[in-house]
Amino acid sequence: MFKKIPSKRVKNSSKDVIEKIAIDSEIELVINEVFTRKFSISPECLQEFAIGYLLGEGLITATEDIDEIKVFDSKVEVKVNLEDFDLRKELVVGSDCFGGWRHKIDFVGEIESNFQLSKKDLLESFSGLKEKARVWKETGGTHIAGLVSHDGFISREDVSRHVAADKVIGAAALENVNFGECFMVYSGRMPADMMIKLARVGIPVIASNSAPTSSGYEVALKAGITLIGFLREKRFNVYTHPQRVSIQ
Repeated sequence: MFKKIPSKRVKNSSKDVIEKIAIDSEIELVINEVFTRKFSISPECLQEFAIGYLLGEGLITATEDIDEIKVFDSKVEVKVNLEDFDLRKELVVGSDCFGGWRHKIDFVGEIESNFQLSKKDLLESFSGLKEKARVWKETGGTHIAGLVSHDGFISREDVSRHVAADKVIGAAALENVNFGECFMVYSGRMPADMMIKLARVGIPVIASNSAPTSSGYEVALKAGITLIGFLREKRFNVYTHPQRVSIQ
C-alpha cells in the first residue's frame, strides 16, 4: 500500500532521504454492466470494498444478493441478482455529492438497537485502531476504519476515508458480523453520506477522532445513530443518542 521515493528533507539544513508514500489507484466498479463508478482508492481488499460499498449504498441487503465478483487490475465487476436493482441504483449517495442526501435519508430506516458500550470500550478501541494503522504510520497518507464487536476487531486502511469504511463493512459481512451489535471507530470527519452507510447496514454507533458536520449530525439524529467525535486521549463528545454510552 506504499512505495519509497527520493525526497529532500529540510529543517535547519537539508538532506536527501527516502520517504514512503501511500499508493492510490483509480478503480472502476461496474455492477450488472450498467451501473459504473470510479474511485481513487488503495488497490487492495477490492472484493471487500465492493461488498461494503453495495451494502452501504443500499444496492444490496445481504452478500447473498451477489452472484459474482471479478477483480481485475483497475476494475471490479459485480453481478447482482435483485429485480429492483434499477430502483436501488437511483438512491445512491456519492461521497462527492452533497445535494441529494436530504432526499435519500427518507429511504433509510431508523436503527433500533439496544447495543451499549462503555467509556473504556471507546478509549481502548481508538488505541487499538492507532496500533493497527500500519500504513498511516509509514506514510501519514491513509485513513483507517475499524469495526468492534464481541467477536473481535476488524480494521482496514485506505487513502479514502469512505472506502476504508466500505472495506471494513465488506470484511465484516464476509465474517457474518451482526452489525446491530458492534460499533465503528474511524479516522476522519463524519458527514451525511457516512452516516447513511451506517444506517443502511444497521451499525448503531460511530466514533471518530475528528468532528461531525452538520449534515452528519442531522442524519445521525434522524437515523438513530450514536455519533461520537473528538475521541482523543481520555475524552470524547457524544452528539446524538447518548443512551448507548455508559460513562461511569
